[in-house]
Amino acid sequence: MSDTPENKQDAYADEWADALAEQEQAEAPAAERPSTVAQPASASHLFPDLSSQGAGREGKGNDIEMLMDIPVQLTVELGRTRIPIKHILQLAQGSVIELDALAGEPMDVLVNGCLIAQGEVVVVNEKFGIRLTDIVTPSERMRRLNRF
Repeated sequence: MSDTPENKQDAYADEWADALAEQEQAEAPAAERPSTVAQPASASHLFPDLSSQGAGREGKGNDIEMLMDIPVQLTVELGRTRIPIKHILQLAQGSVIELDALAGEPMDVLVNGCLIAQGEVVVVNEKFGIRLTDIVTPSERMRRLNRF
């Protein structure tokens, strides 16, 4: 079976139908009881155990491996400036914009807009890179986040 969007939707629909049928079977005995209050179905059979005692964990603590493939936006900031829109409209090829950073000053490395390090610009295989010279400590990152 190919992975076309229609086939994926059909597969998801089948999974939902199976899950709903399973839920109805689990709730059927509760509905047959002479009670005016419906008993909630146990969700333990619907969701896997994510605690450290769960099957396949072998006593590991929090499994950070699940987070390792989450993409984030990494930005290296050269500097900033504020200029009026009328000056932006006057920009042409060859125009120079003065930034607030000094030559030789460390560049900021941001992850999702949060400063995590500073470094110096390097050239590697004809491409720009950054050599980290200072890593922001977790306590400093928390202090910066609390300012907002």
